[in-house]
Amino acid sequence: MPLYQTQKLKVYNSLSGKKEDFEPLSEGYVGMYVCGPTVYSNVHLGNCRTFMSFDMIFRYLKHLGYKVRYVRNITDAGHLENDAEDGEDKIAKKARLEQLEPMEVVQQYTLDFHGILQKFNLLPPSIEPTATGHIIEQIEIIKNILEKGYAYEINGSVYFDVEKFNKTNEYGKLSGRKLEDMIANTRELAAQDEKKSPQDFALWKKAETQHIMRWPSPWGDGFPGWHLECTAMSTKYLGETFDIHGGGMDLKFPHHECEIAQAEACNGHAPVKYWLHANMLTLNGKKMAKSTGNNILPNEMFSGENNILSKPYTPSVVRFFMMQAHYTSILDLSDEALSASEKGFQKLMDAISSLEKLTTSSSSSFNVEEWKQKGYDAMNDDFNTPMLTANLFEAVKHINLIKEGKETITEKDKELFIETMHNFVFDILGLENQNSAMLNSDKLGNVIGLLIQLRNEARANKDFSTSDKIRDQLAEMGIQLNDGKDGTTFSLS
Repeated sequence: MPLYQTQKLKVYNSLSGKKEDFEPLSEGYVGMYVCGPTVYSNVHLGNCRTFMSFDMIFRYLKHLGYKVRYVRNITDAGHLENDAEDGEDKIAKKARLEQLEPMEVVQQYTLDFHGILQKFNLLPPSIEPTATGHIIEQIEIIKNILEKGYAYEINGSVYFDVEKFNKTNEYGKLSGRKLEDMIANTRELAAQDEKKSPQDFALWKKAETQHIMRWPSPWGDGFPGWHLECTAMSTKYLGETFDIHGGGMDLKFPHHECEIAQAEACNGHAPVKYWLHANMLTLNGKKMAKSTGNNILPNEMFSGENNILSKPYTPSVVRFFMMQAHYTSILDLSDEALSASEKGFQKLMDAISSLEKLTTSSSSSFNVEEWKQKGYDAMNDDFNTPMLTANLFEAVKHINLIKEGKETITEKDKELFIETMHNFVFDILGLENQNSAMLNSDKLGNVIGLLIQLRNEARANKDFSTSDKIRDQLAEMGIQLNDGKDGTTFSLS
């Protein structure tokens, strides 16, 4: 029996504004679409948090036994994110500044994106389609919307008619905005603006002479609007209605609102059952922005080459830090918070290592089954990773008490404990035991084992100067020796 039949999941649906029982359209199958990056620069940490949150959701759905088709797009088309914006799109601008072809820019930053997510141990999506690979599908959707009267063509561009759509549908229902209020708060259209209304958005834009990225269409050479690609790709691979659409909170309006409008205009019904939104990441209490210098890239965190943090932090420590906040909460990144997460992460890894070596007894004083269900209760409550993390540290406490002989555990419970810790920590939260990885990769364990043996011999000979020197110099290199009743172990900080 798959776990999803006994572990009943609730998710917070942005569309209804409340938690709902998760019941996919087809039992045992989940279709999930997440808005991917626009690949014109290095992926920033805020985006990484969003993709990490949906990686955790993907992992948990798979763990529950669902067959998941996870689609995450790459935006490589030269659109203008703001339909009223003049000038170049971001990819073409980068190409001009660096004297590259636009697709060279796309390739460079797509590789960067994949490399960073791999360091953070994200699973690849089932399908990763590109906007430029689906121009035909986007043109077909525009034709359909035009035929149904919800769009108009002018001077080689096609715009979605929001006011006409709103007469029979509800534009703004995801973000809670009313069209009347939006119209009342909008300035007069500039004289050169060709749209009927400021709320209308581009489905297709006419390419000016200088615009590099362009495709032929029934309305002339141009390029698709920002919102259209996600409607085209999500419906192609997941159907006209699918289970989960995810993305950052900043995409709720206008991007996701426009996706709903396009899909309803085209297909006559809602495209998505559950809308899930991840919240933003701030840095030292302020919005992350390159313009103010309050910004840090993932590789700058890993290398320590930055003016913001006091030391480097490993990808798993950063991931653990992000998992300690609920995905719908604003999370503030700071040196102090990362340092605290690093200590907590190390305690967790040390406890997992100790768990394997625990001495078993004829009875258990710790109820592993009850602890396990608390972990599932946390995850079933809209993927509550902070509650799960608290439950993991409850386990750390019991592991240490068993290790000290103050509590007991049976062999059967120990096996369940090991399996469950592995499921929660590595399979669901996606953390990696980097101590173990280092040991396996470069024989570090053998070298440190030899140094521990030499230190023990020095202590036996009362050569405390040599003993302390070995301990202190290892500590300076980030290797902490821990003396206990079962001998000396070590951890990496």
